[in-house]
Amino acid sequence: MKLLTLNCHSWHEENQLEKISHLAEAIKEQAYDVIALQEVNQSIGEPLIDKNIKKDNYAVVLLHQLKEIGVEDYALVWNFSHFIYGKFEEGLAILTKHPILEEHSFFVSKESDPDTWKTRKIVGTKIDWNGRPISFYSCHTGWWHDAEEPFKYQADVLFENLNKEEVFFLLGDFNNNASLAGEGYEYLMNKGLYDSYSLAEEKDEGITVKGKITGWNNNKEDLRIDLILMSEPFPVVSSKVIFNNENKPVVSDHFGVEVEVKI
Repeated sequence: MKLLTLNCHSWHEENQLEKISHLAEAIKEQAYDVIALQEVNQSIGEPLIDKNIKKDNYAVVLLHQLKEIGVEDYALVWNFSHFIYGKFEEGLAILTKHPILEEHSFFVSKESDPDTWKTRKIVGTKIDWNGRPISFYSCHTGWWHDAEEPFKYQADVLFENLNKEEVFFLLGDFNNNASLAGEGYEYLMNKGLYDSYSLAEEKDEGITVKGKITGWNNNKEDLRIDLILMSEPFPVVSSKVIFNNENKPVVSDHFGVEVEVKI
């Protein structure tokens, strides 16, 4: 099974249509089974095309680009979290090639007001993987030291909403550096999760953010905050950072992570 997670920064990026084409080409090349995207935006004023999805939804534009290059086997699950900059509706998405059994979305933040940018929602999908149900959650959480929306609270709510009787994967931007002891990453791992990066037979340095980006305005470090976590210690063939100008061109202020897991 091939997985990808990417905080795509959507319409905040310059030359985003060109960057979407790079993402689409990588998806065609790698044929990921499940893709988790964060900061998947759409303009407030655009017309609806399906349920709560609007015409310029980043993931919809990505699907159109995939279709143009001959890839038409991905289904989309998207949900809205909060407004951003008074211009966009920001949400999370999952794309998958496999039959969708269920869709999930739930708030993990204390706040659920979409006018508050710290409002956080998780989007999940249960798929049929060769007759076995497996759930995948696209996650975009807050920061460990945030006084208003502490990560610890959000992680607890996240786990309350998971079906721990079934296999699940958590993919996304967790806004907690994996190299820091005693903070969010360690808190997650103490809940019994397995980091695909740690278990990977082949891996790189794992860095997904270099320098200052939105939400890390004073950052001077290399960060591993984009993760693919598992409920079970499946064998992991490889974990690679992608869209970092070494493995494919940069498409966002975050790099992506792709893993190959044996299930």
